[in-house]
Amino acid sequence: MDFQHNREQFLNRLAAKMGKARSFSPQAMEEPVNRYPTERLTELSQAQLCEEFVNFAKVMMVDVEVCPESEVVSSALSLCEKYGGNSVILNDDERLTRLGITQALQEKYPCHIWSPETGQQNIDKAEKANIGVVYAEYGLAESGGIVLYSQPERGRAVSLLPEKSIVVLRKSQVLPRVAQLAKVLHDKAQKGERMPSCVNIISGPSSTADIELIKVVGVHGPVAKIYLLIDDL
Repeated sequence: MDFQHNREQFLNRLAAKMGKARSFSPQAMEEPVNRYPTERLTELSQAQLCEEFVNFAKVMMVDVEVCPESEVVSSALSLCEKYGGNSVILNDDERLTRLGITQALQEKYPCHIWSPETGQQNIDKAEKANIGVVYAEYGLAESGGIVLYSQPERGRAVSLLPEKSIVVLRKSQVLPRVAQLAKVLHDKAQKGERMPSCVNIISGPSSTADIELIKVVGVHGPVAKIYLLIDDL
């Protein structure tokens, strides 16, 4: 009771000092004047969104290869060969398996599949791998970035530690902006679905221009980022 009384006295004095009457119910938020954050790019068709996505990705120094699903395995093999092959690490992702990418790479290169059962070995393999292969949840047209969800079978290190990173993505999964991704995650939470342990948004190979404004690529991550974009429209 004393706490409640002291609290009320404090709030009354504070309101008096500010020259305002105390309010006991929240005021309705004003209608936003500018809807730019949520509506920009939403007027585009899915094909136009993909075009924006590819154009921006190329500006971010991403190598983009577009192929139909029937050619995704040969394209993945071709990209691995182009970027030096050698050792490869992949997430234990059923989508890569269904596409046939996991098996094809295992048959041609020394591969490690990320697994929660192999602990530190996952990190060691990722550090030594030449290429990491992941499947992206979404692409973002505004930034040319891709969205990765982390969970026990899909480690963050697979896209961050190898020298090169290949990202498989469907055209149908390209969103306009982060605002639409936020809604996807909100809806997921409202349905009670399990949320990812981490959401990574990555735009191009790692780079920095902190020193004398000179851009250097590959300082703290992959020196090359490759998007294998499946044309499913």
